[in-house]
Amino acid sequence: MGARRRDIQSQFLVEALVLSMTGGTMGILFGMGASWILGKFSGMNTVVTLWSILLSFGFSALVGVFFGYYPARAASRLDPIESLRYE
Repeated sequence: MGARRRDIQSQFLVEALVLSMTGGTMGILFGMGASWILGKFSGMNTVVTLWSILLSFGFSALVGVFFGYYPARAASRLDPIESLRYE
């Protein structure tokens, strides 16, 4: 109650960004672990570069902002009383 549209949008976008960055971090750790296991058991030399880590982390953040923008905009346009009544 009393929050501006900009405040609601920024809260939704921050939440989407945090969730996607957490998922990106987990994906990076999983990928590094899979790369290490693959290298250990196959005898291949696997390398995880800083560029690939930054690219995957940036992509996950971009996906979070992209798919978080529409719900954030829609939520900021709702009437708070109607939203609470719906639940």
